[in-house]
Amino acid sequence: MTHTYNITGMTCGNCVAKAKSKLLMLGDVSEAEVQLEAPQATITMQKHIPVSLLQDALNKAGNYTITEADGGMHHAIPAEGPGSWLTTYKPILLIGAYITGITLLIEAVRGSFHWHMWMPNFMAGFFLVFSFFKLLNLKGFAESYSSYDIIAKKWLGWGYVYAFIELGLGIAFLLNFNPLITNAVTFVVMSISIIGVLQSVLNKREIQCACLGAVFNLPMSTVTIIEDALMIAMSGVMILSLY
Repeated sequence: MTHTYNITGMTCGNCVAKAKSKLLMLGDVSEAEVQLEAPQATITMQKHIPVSLLQDALNKAGNYTITEADGGMHHAIPAEGPGSWLTTYKPILLIGAYITGITLLIEAVRGSFHWHMWMPNFMAGFFLVFSFFKLLNLKGFAESYSSYDIIAKKWLGWGYVYAFIELGLGIAFLLNFNPLITNAVTFVVMSISIIGVLQSVLNKREIQCACLGAVFNLPMSTVTIIEDALMIAMSGVMILSLY
């Protein structure tokens, strides 16, 4: 069930992020969308949660007041039909296909395939493209990321830093800058990132994945796990290959 509530007291994006984070911590809340303009929260819950409990959660975030809007009812999440999975993940699938195709073409032009040369190019393309979409709406990404990432939940600024880390890693892989350091940073950062993703997917929380920033409304799923795990595996393999 999905309900809409009015929230007063929010003055900035940080307020939105804190309110959203505290609402998502409630056990029966599977999704929460909070907006500053016409300040409201649209909350999807497994069973009805009294407004008093929602207010208790918001009290931990700040001086905010939550009340029902339009009787509280909003809309139900539509059931996915037969081809909806492909439609939903079409952007990320196309991006993956483009990056894979272009980097394979680079190897084809060289006349032979060398995985230790292809992988850095693939990772460069991955981080440059994904950071691009995050930087299109950096604030929106940071707020969305704070709903599930273990560091961004505690510090909203991590979302802003993370986008530039991805950009830096993309440039580092492209320039083949100190492979050991570049791959080590990738391994650590992506390993931390995947923790929040795993928690959200395993807990079946229906929240937006921030992998492509706030540009596309992609739900959190095993696709996100595969995306992060792929970068972790590639960086791990490349670290081992240096010894």
